[in-house]
Amino acid sequence: MFGIARLQALHAVAAHRTVGRAAAALHLTPSAVSQQLAALEREAGAALTEPAGRGIRLTAAGLVLADHASGVLDRLALARRDLDRLDDDVVGPLRIGAIPTTVHALAPASLARLRSAHPDLTVLLSDGEAEQTLPALVNGDLDLAVVENWDGLPAPVPARTSRTELCDDVMDLALPREHPLAATGSVALSDLAGADLTWVADTSSTRAHDWLVERLRREGLEPRVTCTVCGFAIHLELVAGAGLAAMIPRLARPPIPTGVRMVETDPVLTRTVDAVWRTDRETPAVRAAVRAFRVTAAARHPAHSPG
Repeated sequence: MFGIARLQALHAVAAHRTVGRAAAALHLTPSAVSQQLAALEREAGAALTEPAGRGIRLTAAGLVLADHASGVLDRLALARRDLDRLDDDVVGPLRIGAIPTTVHALAPASLARLRSAHPDLTVLLSDGEAEQTLPALVNGDLDLAVVENWDGLPAPVPARTSRTELCDDVMDLALPREHPLAATGSVALSDLAGADLTWVADTSSTRAHDWLVERLRREGLEPRVTCTVCGFAIHLELVAGAGLAAMIPRLARPPIPTGVRMVETDPVLTRTVDAVWRTDRETPAVRAAVRAFRVTAAARHPAHSPG
């Protein structure tokens, strides 16, 4: 492996043709440059320079290695510039992990804003729940996590992270259209205990599932959850086809099947969507992404009616 300082010495000699001028360009003594060249020749196993009048010139081996040295030093200078830009410019890559509903509802417009405003930023987006994205954020595998906080069951807050709320989101009750409660504009949660409902919920390993079960238990109802599947579109299809009940967020709500009626709850059930990042890695790119998600969320203006 050739040392960078030795390649710099060879590159300077190739450019200036004398050890003295090369030393001046590198702010070194001629003796130091000669030592670097001698060490590089030992590493290369070939003579790299030869006398030429009052100066020196490169041998065939020296010309080959100098050409490679030029490319290596150019790449290192580019790397240094890009690293310096991380402190000042919005450049990438930027790795984001987000809950699926946010990927559907907020990511397309947010990434379009980032691409338009910051063409040098490359966004790498993947979906995942807070249970996956927050550990990845702490470990340095993600730069930004977008998570949900359920009423009474917020996402854990890792140490040395910062967060900001992007938006809030209302949950509505999805019922089969023929169910007696579906004809009302609003359903008191306390009335669900006697409604003989069977539920579809998110998979049992998620906080969305735990939130639904715990929230209904607070109303004195032990919910009968017969289907645990991931995806609110599937939940709505099961409400329509299997006569189940579900809680569906307004953010990124799928099309409502004709056999389903969306009903508000009393009290209103909400969750918030937050952006989380490591405090020691709050780069301009992270700040730009948070701004883009917040603008997109504000522009959506979710409907105040259940639909």
